[in-house]
Amino acid sequence: MTALAKVPCSIVTGFLGAGKTTLVRNILQNAQGRRLAVIVNEFGDVGIDGEILKGCGVESCSEDRIVELSNGCICCTVADDFVPALEGLLRLAEPPEHILIETSGLALPKPLVQAFNWPAIASRVTVDGVIAVVDGAAVAAGRFADDPEALAAQRADDASVDHENPLEEVYEDQLLCADLIVLNKTDLMTAAELEQVASDIKAAVPRVVKVVETTGGQLDAKVLLGLGAAAETDLAARPSHHDNEAEHDHDDFDTFIVDIPALDAPDKLLDRIRSAADDHDILRIKGFAEVKGKPMRLLIQGVGSRLQHQFDRPWRPDESRQGRLVVIGQKGLDREAIAQAIGSV
Repeated sequence: MTALAKVPCSIVTGFLGAGKTTLVRNILQNAQGRRLAVIVNEFGDVGIDGEILKGCGVESCSEDRIVELSNGCICCTVADDFVPALEGLLRLAEPPEHILIETSGLALPKPLVQAFNWPAIASRVTVDGVIAVVDGAAVAAGRFADDPEALAAQRADDASVDHENPLEEVYEDQLLCADLIVLNKTDLMTAAELEQVASDIKAAVPRVVKVVETTGGQLDAKVLLGLGAAAETDLAARPSHHDNEAEHDHDDFDTFIVDIPALDAPDKLLDRIRSAADDHDILRIKGFAEVKGKPMRLLIQGVGSRLQHQFDRPWRPDESRQGRLVVIGQKGLDREAIAQAIGSV
């Protein structure tokens, strides 16, 4: 089979809370009749991102075309999870014309691109492009920037200090593997911040990669799909901090679930989440809650203490209305204190 006969796949990567799920949802809602499928990789035990996508209600991507992988990082479970998921979609009576793959915020995209060379799928699918979504406001705030003077002081004081920043490496690896970089949440940035972040991104990537600015992941599917990169044949142009490692792990991160009782109103819960994020350096929080008297579920997503919330769809008669939030942060989170702070009535 030629590359043109293969089903194109777009890998959507990006750090925690960058807006990957929102971007994918927008593509689904503007598919213009094209049959799409989605493989979404969760970090944690609750399929929040998959549930968000299943709430779209678009005919071009029914629920049986949304596959959730929650057994670990997608790039670490290729043989056990990813390849079988792809094969399952390709066996459908009406197979997808394009597959979207949303990685977790902690995944390195290059090992996933390499998986497309596996014999079981190499002749059937191709990486149309790697799309890296960047939270412009978070980057502008310096979440991934090291302080050179502080680093020099650390080295002077203690030569044994580990100066590596795993968050920085994950972020950079996602940029280095990209065919298109989506600079998201530009409405939260000043013109100077926008110019600086875009400049820094272009300086970090050694090849020419287009940077597209957007708000709320609102981009035409024609911009995102049909890149024709065949990225699995172009691995040498996508350097990684982890090229010389046999495998990688995510021991630097913690994730756990907080159950949320039904709410009289969202405001108090949102205030508790903001306080907990500030007090405990939470990186990401996402999930659903029930508001008493409301027929729709409340979707909550946050990066640090910056929160978004909306009623996304009606509760189904056959589903539990138990509110649940997934909390993600670096190793050492005080789970009991965070759960008590967020989940208390």
